[in-house]
Order: sequence, then C-alpha cells, then structure tokens
Amino acid sequence: MATTRRALLRSGLGLAALATGTALSGCSGGGSQQVTPSGPFEVDSSQVPVGSGTVFGKAGYVVTQPTKGSYKAFSAVCPHAGCDVSKVSDGQIICPCHGSRFAIADGSVTQGPATTGLGAATVTVEGSKLKISA
Repeated sequence: MATTRRALLRSGLGLAALATGTALSGCSGGGSQQVTPSGPFEVDSSQVPVGSGTVFGKAGYVVTQPTKGSYKAFSAVCPHAGCDVSKVSDGQIICPCHGSRFAIADGSVTQGPATTGLGAATVTVEGSKLKISA
C-alpha cells in the first residue's frame, strides 16, 4: 500500500507537535521537585560556610554567609520556572534547570534567564543556631 502525500504530511505535523510539546514542557520546572519554604527552620551556623552557602532543599531554603558572621537566607525556588536551586559555588546560588545564578549576598540575579532574584527570608541568630523564617 502506497503512502500518500497527505498521510506523510499528517504524520510529520503530528511529530512536530509532539516535539514542540516536549520542548515546551522542559521549561515547566520538571528538573527538580519544588518545595515551598516553610518556617521556622533551624540550622547550626557551622553548616553554612563563609563566602558560600548551603541549600536545605527539604526545608525550601538556601542559607548563605557572604562574610564571616553575616547570614542571609532565600527561598530555594528559582523564580524563572519554579525549579529548586541545587548548590552554592563560586559566590553564586545555582539553578540546574536553565542555568540561572544568584548572588549569595542578596539573592539578586547574576545570570539569567531569571529576571528577578530569589525571595528573601529572615535569619535570626541565636548563639550557634540560625532560625530561618519566611
């Protein structure tokens, strides 16, 4: 049975639609599970290195220490597509989904595609404990 031109076009358009849908779903944040920050969350200050930070994914926060004794906390949810940031490296908080990067000092965007920074959280220092709240 010979394949008609119309059948070829239909199957080609169907494959194109399928490919487009798959490509678009890549921006839906599917690379990681989104966790909404909840608080208060408590962590020992020794877990947050100076000039860097730590992602506490299950709690939904990333906590940084830009300079010794100065602590900052942010939502771990990237504002670009809702993925969770994955690590802190070279003074930047990194989102693995599309490569957005944020400053450890204030959560501002240092590299897109994100156009807004990470949401700030409150850090209260009580001895060696850091209490994080939304």
